[in-house]
Amino acid sequence: MSHDLDETDRRILAELQRDGSLSVDQLSERVNLSRNACWRRVKRLEEERVITGRVALVDADRLGLGLSVFVIVRTSSHDPDWLRKFRDAVVSFPEITGVYRVSGDLDYLLRARVADVKAYDRLYQRLIAKVPLSDVSASFVMEEIKETTVVPVEVR
Repeated sequence: MSHDLDETDRRILAELQRDGSLSVDQLSERVNLSRNACWRRVKRLEEERVITGRVALVDADRLGLGLSVFVIVRTSSHDPDWLRKFRDAVVSFPEITGVYRVSGDLDYLLRARVADVKAYDRLYQRLIAKVPLSDVSASFVMEEIKETTVVPVEVR
C-alpha cells in the first residue's frame, strides 16, 4: 500500500535512513521543522508502518562472517505443508538473512552470511535435513560492489 508522503516526510525518511540514531532535535533541525511537528510526523510514519524499526548496521567481516552466499533453491513440491516446513526451516537459521520466492527458473533465492565455505556446508547440511529440496546451488560473493539498506525516497 502506498502512502501519500509529502516532501518533508521524504526528507525525514532520507535523514533517518542515513542515521537512525538522530535525536528529534537533530532531525528537526535537518528537515527545518519545529521539534514537536517533527516528532508528530515521525510518530505518524511509525504508526503507519512506513518506518518499521531502527537498527544498528553491523560489519559482518568484523564478526568473522566474511562470506556472503546466494543460495538458489528449487523444489518439486509446492503444497502448503512443504511451504510451512520450508518457512519454519529458513527462519530458524540466523545465518540466512534473506529469503525470497522468485519468478523464473528457480523457486527461492536465499542470502546467507557465514564465516567460510565450511560454515556454508554446515548450513546446507542442516537445511536439507529439515526440508526436502530438489536442487540447491550456491554462488559465493567475490566482491561486494554495493550493499545498502536505504530505500529510495525521491526527495525533490
